Amino acid sequence: MIPTLDAQRLIARDPDALADLRRAAHEIGLFRFRDPRLPAARVSRVIAAYRGFFQADAAIKARVDMARTGANRGWGAARSEQVDPTANPDFKEVFDSGFELPKGDPMADRGLAVYAPNCWPDLPGFSDTITAYGRDAMAVALDLLRAIAVSLGADAGYFDAGFARPMALLRGNYYPPRPADAGARDFGIAAHSDYGCLTLLATDGAPGLEAQLRSGDWVPVQADPGTFVINFGEMLEIWTDGAVRATPHRVIGGEGERLSIPLFFNPSHDTDVAPQGASAPILAGPYLEGRYRETYLHLKG
Repeated sequence: MIPTLDAQRLIARDPDALADLRRAAHEIGLFRFRDPRLPAARVSRVIAAYRGFFQADAAIKARVDMARTGANRGWGAARSEQVDPTANPDFKEVFDSGFELPKGDPMADRGLAVYAPNCWPDLPGFSDTITAYGRDAMAVALDLLRAIAVSLGADAGYFDAGFARPMALLRGNYYPPRPADAGARDFGIAAHSDYGCLTLLATDGAPGLEAQLRSGDWVPVQADPGTFVINFGEMLEIWTDGAVRATPHRVIGGEGERLSIPLFFNPSHDTDVAPQGASAPILAGPYLEGRYRETYLHLKG
């Protein structure tokens, strides 16, 4: 049902692989993916680094609490996000870092929260491990977008200019065992579709993720380290005029814990993501900032 695609075949523009990608992007909304640039051993080390943070003393996490930073950088405690307003806040913990503007970049003077400085815990090697992985994961994500462009009949570089300063967010998600008192409105993360363009998700292999197919059925989606789950967000659905479709997904939570690492690969702040021929622009930054204000409890007015 959910295909597994190979990066090398997509980079080589294999016609069958591109056809599978086009079907996955439009008809299913997600697929599994393997790329030798992000092998299982490396992903496992990154997962271990995030696990070390989530197991760290409360004081270490509190010093990088994003409720204090005023942006989506640092640690988010359990119940600090609410992706579905009809559900209770999600019971997972998160750690967010993202693309930082280089010194002297003119966008830096605009004080945009989507380009906020990263906020690292006092854990040896943590920032280096996460930063290096995020850099390489962004390169993989951009290559995937190039393959998507070709699969839709466009030039490979169709999306490139829109990602000069990506509002990329790398996240560690920690899902504890489902609380004993959890009810029907409690989720590790409630049903939602991602806000941006493309999500490259690594997991520790534990079950829990479910996606909603076009039929309306919810199906489990499992992937071991080294195999990624790729799904698409609202912005890419808008940008491609529905040729790529965002897919709802959720984690209800179970008896065991789960750790996942999504890279949310989003375009530059001033990128117009309106489809060709639209009567008005849709700027990526204001769109994303609005969705963040709806989700992060510390950003809600």
